[in-house]
Amino acid sequence: MSNQPQSQSMNAPFGGSSSSVVSLAKAQMNKDQKMASAESLVLDLINPDLRENALLELSKLWLHGFMALLLNKDAFSHIPRWRILNDGYDALRLKRELFQDLAPLLWNSFGTIAALLQEIVSIYPVLSPSNLTPAQSNRVCNALALLQAPWKTALKAEVLFMTFENVCLSEEERALILDVQCVASHSETRMLFLNAHIPLYLYPFLNTNSKSRPFEYLRLTSLGVIGALVKVDDTEVISFLLSTEIIPLCLRTMETGNELSKTVATFIVQKILLDDVGLDYICSTAERFFAVGRVLGSMVSTLADQPSSRLLKHIIRCYLRLSDNPRACDALRSCLPDMLKDATFSNCLREDQTARRWLQQLLHNVGGNRVAAFQAGGGFDHMLVN
Repeated sequence: MSNQPQSQSMNAPFGGSSSSVVSLAKAQMNKDQKMASAESLVLDLINPDLRENALLELSKLWLHGFMALLLNKDAFSHIPRWRILNDGYDALRLKRELFQDLAPLLWNSFGTIAALLQEIVSIYPVLSPSNLTPAQSNRVCNALALLQAPWKTALKAEVLFMTFENVCLSEEERALILDVQCVASHSETRMLFLNAHIPLYLYPFLNTNSKSRPFEYLRLTSLGVIGALVKVDDTEVISFLLSTEIIPLCLRTMETGNELSKTVATFIVQKILLDDVGLDYICSTAERFFAVGRVLGSMVSTLADQPSSRLLKHIIRCYLRLSDNPRACDALRSCLPDMLKDATFSNCLREDQTARRWLQQLLHNVGGNRVAAFQAGGGFDHMLVN
C-alpha cells in the first residue's frame, strides 16, 4: 500500500481515482442544471409569449445532434462510424436519465396540458381550406412531440439502424434508443391521457387529404402519438382506440399517405390486431374484415412497383395475425394477394429472416383445411349472404 501513488491509495476504498470522482461530480452537476432548465421550460409553456421557444427546446429529442451526423454522412465522413455510435449512446444514456420524469412533470404542472391543447386546436381553422403554413405545422408538431417522444425517437432510431445496417447493435443498445417515456406511454400518465380523450384532438389532422409537406408532417406526428400509445401493449389502450374512429383513419392514411405515414398507420393497425380485443373487433363483421383486407391488398399491389421491406413486413404481420381467426383465415384463402404467394417479393425480403418466417407461417395457415371456420359458424361469405 505504501508503494502506491498517494492519489491512488487515498481513493482505493472507493474503487476509483480522484479524477473519476471529480468527473462524476461534474456530470451530476451538469445533469441537475439541465433538469432545472427543463423544469423552467415546462413552466414557460403557460406564458403565450414564451411558449413557442419552450416548445421548440423541449421537443428537441435526444438524437437531434446524433441524427444530424447520421443523416449527413458525407459531411462527417472523416469521423469513424464506431466513434459516432459510441458518442451517440453516451448522449442517449445521459438524456434518458435527465428526462425520464418529463411526462409526470408535464402532466402535473399547472396549465401545461391546457397550453398544449391550445396549440393543437389553434390550427383547426386552417385545415379546411388547406392553408397550413410550414411554421404553423412545425409549431404544433413541437407540441405533439411532447406527447409522443418515444415513437418519434423510434422513427429516428429506425433511420439509425438502416444507416448503419452493417453495424451490429446489441439488444441493450436498441432498447436504450427506444426506451424513452413521455405522456402518451408513461405508466403514470397514460390512462390520465386517455381518460381526458386527448387523442381525439388529433383526429382532425388525420382526416386531412392535402399531400403538402406541412400536412404530411402533421399527420405523421399525430400518428406518432397513437403509435406511442399502442407500443405499450395495453388492452385498455386498444379498447379506448376501438371506441373511436382510429381504424378508418389509419386505413385512410394507409391508402393515401407517403411511405413513412403508411408505415406508422400500418404499425398501429398491426398492434391493434395483436391484441385479442382488436382481432375480435375487426373479425366480428365481414364489413370490417374486408375493409382492412382491401386496403392491405391495395398496398401489396403498390409495393410490387415501389418496394419497401419495412412497410411490407408490417403488412405481412397484419395478415398473419388475421389468419389466427378461423373465419378470417378462411376468407384469406380467396383474397390473399397472389404476389405474397409467388416470388414477387423474394428480393425485398432477402435480408429479413423474421418477415420471411412470418410469410411462410401465413401461407401455411391459409393453406390448411376449412373445418375450423365452419365449426365457428361459417365463413365471412356466409355472413355476407345472411
